[in-house]
Amino acid sequence: MASNPDFSLALSLIFAAAVLLQWLLRTWLISRQVRHVAQHRAAVPAAFAHRISLAAHQKAADYTLAKAKVSLIDITLSAAVLLCWTLLGGLDWLNHWLLGFIDPGLGQQLALLASFAVISALIELPLSLYQTFKLEQRFGFNQMTLSLWLGDLLKSTLVGAIIGLPLAALILWLMGATGPLWWLWAWAVWTGFNLLLMWIFPSFIAPLFNKFQPLADEGLKSRVTQLMERCGFAAKGLFVMDGSRRSAHANAYFTGFGNSKRVVFFDTLLKQLSPDEVEAVLAHELGHFKHKHITKRMVMMFGVSLLGFGLLGWLSQQPWFYSGLGVTIIESKYLGVPADNNAAALLLFMLAVPVFSFFVTPLMSAMSRRDEFEADAYAMQQADGAQLASALLKLYEDNASTLTPDPWYVSFYYSHPPAVDRLARMPAPAGSL
Repeated sequence: MASNPDFSLALSLIFAAAVLLQWLLRTWLISRQVRHVAQHRAAVPAAFAHRISLAAHQKAADYTLAKAKVSLIDITLSAAVLLCWTLLGGLDWLNHWLLGFIDPGLGQQLALLASFAVISALIELPLSLYQTFKLEQRFGFNQMTLSLWLGDLLKSTLVGAIIGLPLAALILWLMGATGPLWWLWAWAVWTGFNLLLMWIFPSFIAPLFNKFQPLADEGLKSRVTQLMERCGFAAKGLFVMDGSRRSAHANAYFTGFGNSKRVVFFDTLLKQLSPDEVEAVLAHELGHFKHKHITKRMVMMFGVSLLGFGLLGWLSQQPWFYSGLGVTIIESKYLGVPADNNAAALLLFMLAVPVFSFFVTPLMSAMSRRDEFEADAYAMQQADGAQLASALLKLYEDNASTLTPDPWYVSFYYSHPPAVDRLARMPAPAGSL
């Protein structure tokens, strides 16, 4: 296949410009967030002065500012690494290096995917360690020991390899064996895999990392069960997860698919909230179920992935796609052995798509915030709205979430509405002035 040099150059320029624009936009948004939070650090917003102390407000501001500084390092490192993998030839070098001692074929293709994953993880490792053992430790959230962290890393690597390598092998085989419509078969496999993962995750994967105990509080169990019956939600069980082993952050969530659905409470959540507040938080989560937000997102995800696989199916046949992103096409015969470029196509697509899809982030965030408002409204119909407001205030305080985010930053990134917007739609919490 001969590459069109004009198309290759155009793709290289467009990609480089998109990477630069993304970096500039993300840096600008973080800078706005830093300035806005710092300017409002000195005083608690009037809407929260009756419930949030100045010390808690300033802790949230300092936590937000510290995370922002790490984010600036992260986005700069990510942009540099991305350019190294693509336009500067890192992926091309790795591919040819592996071909130097592994014969072309499925084994070499899998080796390329695995090597890329390992190298990427090693690059991200120092910043991950810093975030866990410095930043989170500094603000009192980290509960992990180094041995637990290493154990999680080992288990997640093994699980990723056991699940990911066979899936990658199947997709690579489909790319080479099923003709021009391979992408449709690959999409079907990907969709089936995600549905299967939703079913097996609660019962087989999550317990590898956390302990799940049945909810022992009979009073709370009765309230939660009655709430779910009113909402028409059936779950396999109510469980408490030992989230405090790793973090002081609190949460609750639904997990599973079909008859494997279960409700999971972090132990930290149950310690921080009263039974009335727990019921209100769960009613919010049930609001997502009632409005079919999760189902709609799944359908949208599968639809977008279908378009993505179709685009990949076309791009993988265009020589300029490879050369424009810094990869030399391996001819059909390499050292006398049949070769292909399928793994390189997958990796280039995975690297390039987030650069362009980043610019639709505000739309996705706005849709998510709309869903959160709908879930809040449903929760106030099924439980005490004042208790929901009280629970949210406690969670904002305990998780050190800033009450004064920058509006532009919110519009771009926030999947949940800011506290002031959510609470403005709720009854005042008990004890408010």
